[in-house]
Amino acid sequence: MSTFLYRLGKSAYTKPWYFLTVWILILGVIGALLGVNGIQSSSEMKIEGTESQKVLDMLVKELPAAAGGQASVAFTAPDGERLDTPERSAVILKAINDVYSMDYIINPAELAAQAAAAAGQAAGADPSAAAGGQTATSDPSAAGQTDAAGQATAAAQAAPYGPLILDGAPVPGVMLSADGSIALFQFQFTVQQTSLPSSVPDDVIKAVTEVEQAGSGITAIPSDSLKSTPSIGSTEAIGVAVAAVVLFITLGSIVAAGLPLITALLGVAISVGGAFALSNIVHMNDITPILAVMIGLAVGIDYSLFIVNRQRRLILDENLSAKEAASRAVGTAGSAVFFAGLTVIIALCGMLVIGIGFLSTMALVAAVSVLITVLLALTLLPALLGLVGERICTVKARSKNVASAGKARHGFSHRWANATVKYRWAIIVLVVLVLGTAAIPVTKMELGIPSGASANLDTPARQSYDIISKGFGEGFNGPLLLVAQPNNPSDKISMQTLGKLVQELQMHDNVTLVSPMGVNATGDIAIISLIPKTGPTDTKTRDLVQDLRNPTSSLASANDVTLGVTGFTAINIDMSSKLSDAFPLYIGIIVILSLIILLLVFRSVIVPIKATIGFILSVLATFGLTTAVYQWGWLHSLFGFDTGGPLLSFMPILVTGILYGLAMDYQVFLVSSMREAYVHGRHGNDSVVHGYDLASRVVLAAGVIMVSVFAGFIFAPDAMIKQIGFALAFGILIDAFIIRMTLVPAVMAVFGDKAWWLPKWLDRLLPNLDVEGDKLIAMLNAKGEGKK
Repeated sequence: MSTFLYRLGKSAYTKPWYFLTVWILILGVIGALLGVNGIQSSSEMKIEGTESQKVLDMLVKELPAAAGGQASVAFTAPDGERLDTPERSAVILKAINDVYSMDYIINPAELAAQAAAAAGQAAGADPSAAAGGQTATSDPSAAGQTDAAGQATAAAQAAPYGPLILDGAPVPGVMLSADGSIALFQFQFTVQQTSLPSSVPDDVIKAVTEVEQAGSGITAIPSDSLKSTPSIGSTEAIGVAVAAVVLFITLGSIVAAGLPLITALLGVAISVGGAFALSNIVHMNDITPILAVMIGLAVGIDYSLFIVNRQRRLILDENLSAKEAASRAVGTAGSAVFFAGLTVIIALCGMLVIGIGFLSTMALVAAVSVLITVLLALTLLPALLGLVGERICTVKARSKNVASAGKARHGFSHRWANATVKYRWAIIVLVVLVLGTAAIPVTKMELGIPSGASANLDTPARQSYDIISKGFGEGFNGPLLLVAQPNNPSDKISMQTLGKLVQELQMHDNVTLVSPMGVNATGDIAIISLIPKTGPTDTKTRDLVQDLRNPTSSLASANDVTLGVTGFTAINIDMSSKLSDAFPLYIGIIVILSLIILLLVFRSVIVPIKATIGFILSVLATFGLTTAVYQWGWLHSLFGFDTGGPLLSFMPILVTGILYGLAMDYQVFLVSSMREAYVHGRHGNDSVVHGYDLASRVVLAAGVIMVSVFAGFIFAPDAMIKQIGFALAFGILIDAFIIRMTLVPAVMAVFGDKAWWLPKWLDRLLPNLDVEGDKLIAMLNAKGEGKK
């Protein structure tokens, strides 16, 4: 491998424009595809096979109108005033009529007319069917025309809110709070929000906010379901700026520092642009490209840094020409980059085993981003080095190196390595105690999809959530959609049965309002809207969903029906449960992969086990800190949010895969340097300290760069991006600085030369990957190539 990469690096250095032209052409093709295909993404995060998704798929087939997504808008009056004045009611009615006139919005008046027509047709064909109310409708008023359904909705009439009245008639779809200061407009789309054209939510927001321009004093606040897609803010640029400063300090020149930035930015442009170019073919979540930007920037800068730093050391320490140093750097450090990138790719692709569609797409796009980054580091970077030539090292750096030749350089890293070796047992115990303590909150970790309840106080999503909760109760922020089907397929559900079912549902301790939405034309599917008392992310709401689905419950048994539950809240509950169950499986996959890959790279039994245990410690501590901050709300003001809430349901799996790959990067670069020292004749603590001296500076710089890049996303406006950025930033901080640069040398000192033990029979079976490039260096030194 090292010999092949050496030749590749020399070819790129010698003929830079060939390689530059290829990458520029690739970028141009991607740009052309973007121009033709456009950019398409959605917020959809569904998991096939869950109970809520099965019910939703059935509704899409049988009752498409009932399967559409829901949204709401809260209208508020000035303090101490009411909304139900004739003038304000008229302004609200106009805005609502404007919304109902749009495409993809269900108009209840038209729906009621369709229901009446369906009822008339049923009466003409079969009077008994009409009497039973076997009509297709999603309108509560149409469903409530029978006495039974009217009795079932008596609880709604006694609630501390009612319809907004104008000229003696209720404004369709609008409820008014008891004090008249808040009106809630709830409406339904004909399709799920993820299938809506992006212009529809924008048009809805524009229509309802026109009430604010009429001099009425009304404020319109759209719900979280009408929010815009997550985006990258300006704070991410701070991380890149910090990375540039670290590169300059580490490499000593603007030219050398600029090369890793150029390759990383080009890698992000190609990977993210390529993902968008194929977005009309491959369904892509809104978070997917942001994740690719995170990983592409971090590993793109780090991998190029490793190679450029190795080239400069070869020039300064061994007096090689820039050409030969670049070629050798690609052959040696490039081998480590290749295997480090491979570990990240394998870890990400391991998510495919879980079988969750949107998560698999995220993993594949991120893995392709890493692959492109590795290819750029091994081909484009040496081509750029060829254009720079001998200018990669300044005259000042060369003079300083000559002046210090022959002098022992024992800086901070040398003293730190000696200290960790000397106090190894104390350090091991301290690290385990500290990280073990940080991991304790993991036992209380709750997973979900962040809602308006955890948004910042100054955002429309949070304001909408709080206002709706104040006027009507938290449950109105997360309605549930129930589907009742008879246990006997030949039976029908009459309106009397539906009314009885609604009455019994209304008696549940955690139910605020139950509204019958009707029965389909064949009479075997009844639709019910249910508003819980608790919010969408509350554990009591999750318990309610489980109770409703229980086929042996008294409710289901007494009515001889099976209840299915769907809706945005139920979908999120099922998603969180599925991902929680999959997390231990994925951890197991990661552990096995870690042992196999590190066994091949280091040809040691102890090193893979040690590295894997260290990774488990770091990842548990990472999730413990993330739980304490984002769920419990510790230090919330420091990290730019107001209220804690559940952690993003797919975050643990996603972050574990990424952190594993990146942690192995540092493991490869740091421990391979120790192995190189051991192979070249140093033993015991001497090999640990010498290897640490050689690799710690660049690993330290790489860790600071990664933490800086990921930390920039902590202050993004979207709560999901905040959590991912925090977990990755602190995960790298813990793994790079506490595990790899502190715990690793201490443990290596405990085992000494035994750390490299490998049974002879296994030694014969394993291929020699020559990650350190020993064979290459021996061959080149024998030829005496590259000396000035």
